[in-house]
Amino acid sequence: MQALSSEQLNYLVALRHELHQSPEVSGEEIRTAERIASELTTLGADRLWRGLGGHGVAAEFAGRENGPTVLLRCELDGLPIREISDLPYRSTIPGKGHLCGHDGHMVSMLGVAARLARRPRKGRVILLFQPAEETGAGAQAVIDDPRWPDIRPDFAFAYHNVPGRPLGEVGLREGPGNCASRGMQILLEGKSSHAAAPEDGLSPGPAMAALMTCLPELSSGAIGDEAFSLATLTHAQLGEPTFGIAPADGELRVTLRSMTNERMDALMQEALQRVEENAQNLASDILWHDVFRAVVNDAEATNIAGNAARTLGLACLNMPTPMRWSEDFGRFGDDGAKAALLYLGAGENLPQLHNPDYDFPDALIPVAADLFCQILQDILGTEA
Repeated sequence: MQALSSEQLNYLVALRHELHQSPEVSGEEIRTAERIASELTTLGADRLWRGLGGHGVAAEFAGRENGPTVLLRCELDGLPIREISDLPYRSTIPGKGHLCGHDGHMVSMLGVAARLARRPRKGRVILLFQPAEETGAGAQAVIDDPRWPDIRPDFAFAYHNVPGRPLGEVGLREGPGNCASRGMQILLEGKSSHAAAPEDGLSPGPAMAALMTCLPELSSGAIGDEAFSLATLTHAQLGEPTFGIAPADGELRVTLRSMTNERMDALMQEALQRVEENAQNLASDILWHDVFRAVVNDAEATNIAGNAARTLGLACLNMPTPMRWSEDFGRFGDDGAKAALLYLGAGENLPQLHNPDYDFPDALIPVAADLFCQILQDILGTEA
């Protein structure tokens, strides 16, 4: 597969800036998906699937001979965060921004598509532009789509850029790579009363105060330990902002995090037990949001990616511990693919992911495209 020309790279950079200006959050990626589908059509995809699991788009590039299916996945969605920057291509959508780098991930995969004008020798390549990664819902929605059996891969690869690491460094980790996490919404209901007679009501306040202390105490261990868990209080609301009413209603939101799915199951039960112990006289309801399973990187897929990186002369880092943040890419491994998520350094002085002044580094686009093309060549070969 011929390397990207300077003209192609310039086009991809301009396209990233275009996407950066018009971010769409999870579940709303209509215009972004249409733009990507148009590019894939222009680049000669053999087959295109639209509306996968919502607004997802997938493209097939088929080889001449039978062989494995290799899926390369990126994300369509931005974040509900206001961008703060002086960039000429900063977000034009109030309160929304591509502040995780999904704009860069998308154009990296379009760079792979451009190089797939020379098809693999065998098998096929699927480029998946997945919706709703930020909420943890998109990957499973794609897998649940009735057209998924036509796409289901033997291997699946993706990458995430990592600020704070040298630009282009390839982080590799066999086994747990990203934590499982889920949002726990706790709704408590008592009985309101006049603020002059609080004893005639039933306030959730004492239960909330206890839970705000005991739930974070479920945190234990350090990342890398099987027993690692983290419970982070993210929101609390008691009653209404008045002075005359002793409250009846309360809400807490807590993010639970663990290195393994098994530890998450146990952590959920521990959290539910704390609610039961402290809210005995109150009506309570528990809702779960943003459910991410752990990313567990397959040994063979991780080794293939490492060999490809070394072939290209890229610096490799065998990561001693998983990332504490979550990614829904793990669902593809759960579905049976030999899957590996790669962690590409985005620059040591770059703002952190989800910071309001973050911006994906354009210099990473050709690095990522080259790496994934080398992975494809190693698995599927190239036409003579």
